[in-house]
Amino acid sequence: MALISAAGGSFFAARRAPARQRVATAHTVSKPALIDSAGDGTPDFLRLDDPADQESFRLWFTFLAEVQYFNSPAQRPREIVDCAALIRYAYREALRRHDGAWAASAHLPLIPAFDSIHKYNYPHTLLGGSLFRVRPGAFVSDDLYDGAFAQFADAEAINRFNTFLVSRDVISADRSDLLFFRRDVQHMPFHSMIVIGHSQIEQTSNSIYVVYDTGPTSTEAGQIKRLSLTELLHYPDPQWQPRATNPFFLGVFRWNILNKSL
Repeated sequence: MALISAAGGSFFAARRAPARQRVATAHTVSKPALIDSAGDGTPDFLRLDDPADQESFRLWFTFLAEVQYFNSPAQRPREIVDCAALIRYAYREALRRHDGAWAASAHLPLIPAFDSIHKYNYPHTLLGGSLFRVRPGAFVSDDLYDGAFAQFADAEAINRFNTFLVSRDVISADRSDLLFFRRDVQHMPFHSMIVIGHSQIEQTSNSIYVVYDTGPTSTEAGQIKRLSLTELLHYPDPQWQPRATNPFFLGVFRWNILNKSL
């Protein structure tokens, strides 16, 4: 299975890339190229070229999503109200510099010692705080200021403009990938789940997990759930089973910033 295992060694062990890689990556930050090599709408200055940066992003993104499952609703960021909000929060915070000031403001029950990504740190990019593409088309320089990117993106925009299809076979999923579903309903037709792989918090478990926010109903707030992939594949309602035979399952999607097919 392509799903990656939990971080090697201690959960709190930092992962560092060789110095040569990081010096070279740092050079690209000072002179960002306004190009889009993949033609997917994501500028190359946001792409994580360094494998160490890619791994750091995956670890932070999935940790920040999973830890909300263990937090009480009162402890969670107030912005997390549905599946897309959980994704936006974990994505944005995964791209920050995780220093002491960030740790003090994050209000998390534990802070892992993963490296922050080195190429850039949110919100210090040419797009500022507007991380998410919200309309179709390849990236052009005018997108820096004409509303092509925003701080908010719903599940559909995340799916269509910020990720790419890997497969409709869930066995192809890797840590930090997203599972998307689309149903013919008015309220929240798009739904998404985060593949977190092996738990980074409960290391005694060997299961592969997904985590997601159910979203609110007319009578109650949403809940953050964590299911093993086995549980999800046998979910009582077949509409939520990530199977190629399920017409509501759109497939496994990966973030454009991790696109390595350039």
